[in-house]
Amino acid sequence: MMNTFSANRSASPLPLKAKSALLTLMVSGLLMGCSPQEPDSQINSTETQAQSSVDETSNQAQADSTQQVAIETTRGKVSLPANPNPLAVYDMTLMQDLAALEVPVAGLPDNLHLDNLKAAGAPESQNIGTLFEPDMEALNQMQPKAILIGSRMAEKYDALSKMAPTLDLTLDTENIYESSKQRLADLGKLFNKADKAAQLQQDIDQAIEQAKAASAGKGSGLVVLVNGNKISAYGEKSRFGFLHTVFDIPAADTQIEDGRHGQPVSFEYLQKIDPDWLFVLDRSSAIGEEGVGADAVLDNPLMHQTKAWKNKHIVYLSPDAYLAFGGYYQWLKDAKTVTDALSKAETVESTQ
Repeated sequence: MMNTFSANRSASPLPLKAKSALLTLMVSGLLMGCSPQEPDSQINSTETQAQSSVDETSNQAQADSTQQVAIETTRGKVSLPANPNPLAVYDMTLMQDLAALEVPVAGLPDNLHLDNLKAAGAPESQNIGTLFEPDMEALNQMQPKAILIGSRMAEKYDALSKMAPTLDLTLDTENIYESSKQRLADLGKLFNKADKAAQLQQDIDQAIEQAKAASAGKGSGLVVLVNGNKISAYGEKSRFGFLHTVFDIPAADTQIEDGRHGQPVSFEYLQKIDPDWLFVLDRSSAIGEEGVGADAVLDNPLMHQTKAWKNKHIVYLSPDAYLAFGGYYQWLKDAKTVTDALSKAETVESTQ
């Protein structure tokens, strides 16, 4: 009896309370195993999307604040942020255009001999060397965002480009009008002054048209540079060729050798070529050197035999033509000089 009782007892079902507890544990386990952490995953995903949106907006704002402008230079295309400031400039033609555009320049070289190289009311600029030699220490202190150079500083391009984005905007002397027009437009684009640049170009074009009208049928011309007692002649492809190629004054000599400093000539040469008009650049006067002026050098017996001397057709170009050829004020000054001189002259039979 004892054995039978024991066997039946071990096989009997669990008490009701035990069954209930066990069932509760099993259901809880099933619920936990079947329910992934969806709320946490959704929160993390939402936070990631929000952060991505913030980053995208921030990047777009940063891109807008650093708008890139592409400028064609003599060394290829250069891209840089619009309105670079502080700005360093080593070319007087560029200074004239920037002054006319009312763009302040933080750094300029010293010993500048023209009075139209700074925007009206612009703050005092810092001395950054000369037109031929930069002061690298001064540039390093200024930390310019851009450096603009022309022909006189072109050989320093590599050194300057290590300091800041450097634009070599040397003009094409064989195509001076189109080259200077493009450069003025590029400056307008770079400094968000495109409308102002277009207005300035209209001023230049109007002055040129007046010079062309005045020179029509008035004879041939020759451009010479007087430097002390030395004389050089310049042809159509030179930096002073604009008198022929833009103002339409026929060249008295079409065989002049091209060169930065012109072709050395004598008074006998001037007597032989005998142009109707002689256009003179007085270098010593332009750069402020003391000495005999060009008018005194040209006052000699050989010159007295030329048509230009006899007819009082000797025209002195502005210092700007030597120092800032192709600049806004240079165009206006020399166009007016030519207009005033040639409009009063009689028409000649042959213009060669």
